[in-house]
Amino acid sequence: MEIPAKLKQLLHHPQNVAILSHRNPDGDAIGSSLAMRHYLEQYGHTVHVLFPSEFPEEFEVMPGADDILVWDIHTEECKHVLTKKNLFIYLDFNQLSRIDKLGDFMKNLPGERILIDHHLYPDPMADYIFSEPEASSTCELVYRFIIGMGDGQKLNPAVGECIFTGLVTDTGSFRHATNPLVYRIAADLVERGVNDTAVQDMIFNSQKEKNLRLLGHCLSNRFEYYPEFRTALIWLSKKDYEQFNIQRGDAEGIVNYLLTIKDVRLAAFIHNQPTVVKLSLRSKGDLDVQEICKKHFNGGGHKNASGAYSHDSLKATIEKFKNLLPLYKEQLLKN
Repeated sequence: MEIPAKLKQLLHHPQNVAILSHRNPDGDAIGSSLAMRHYLEQYGHTVHVLFPSEFPEEFEVMPGADDILVWDIHTEECKHVLTKKNLFIYLDFNQLSRIDKLGDFMKNLPGERILIDHHLYPDPMADYIFSEPEASSTCELVYRFIIGMGDGQKLNPAVGECIFTGLVTDTGSFRHATNPLVYRIAADLVERGVNDTAVQDMIFNSQKEKNLRLLGHCLSNRFEYYPEFRTALIWLSKKDYEQFNIQRGDAEGIVNYLLTIKDVRLAAFIHNQPTVVKLSLRSKGDLDVQEICKKHFNGGGHKNASGAYSHDSLKATIEKFKNLLPLYKEQLLKN
């Protein structure tokens, strides 16, 4: 990755930096944000990480996660911190709408902006834009950014652990969205001291009992299969959320179980949230779920993994999704 000389000069001198990522932050959002923080602090920058909303509990043990500011909880502190910043770094999102009220507050603040992201169609909202939709993750791009800065020696275990977290989560443990460089990056991080087993343990082996019971409920009672469209669906209602005391992050990854079915090409997870119905779509092969989300459900993301929302009821949203399947039947039945 080629870094402009002007940006290198800026980052080689201490700045007051805010790092921001999207609502409902996942492993890539959290990993890239904390990796960038730990990297920049080695140059003496004053750095705060801010998210619009809370993140899943399993990531709380990551280095630096305990003092992340959350707009929904620390609104006034976030405002106070942001007004003192002169450099803003946007990671793993490319539209201010993805950070909600935090984005509204950001619009008129002075300061330079850097965007590093791998989603399609970025808005021109930064002075420096590093957008590569073909990249596996934003963590991959943060690694390449650090190397591009000539700072490979600053990839210490704290930075590396955070980057490795994003690589693992956004590739589904290296099962999709991979490229040869991803494996070279992973190997390099392990050689630099990252405990890859510990990272995987943090992500996948820290579930609560209720998470397994929820998964069992989803597979037994909320699973629908449409073999004529090679599609599978899991849905959850508000009553389900109350019964299993589902908190943010508890349902993360459930949609991926549907893709383990041999003939399924499209997997959907549709569930009630307090004000909207959310959809998570996953696909195999060339089926573009980003197009489905963008065209029909106010969403977007990646070709094989996208999200969206609906203001209709849960029942109406599920029916709308089912009614779309015949439109994509030819693509769904392709080998």
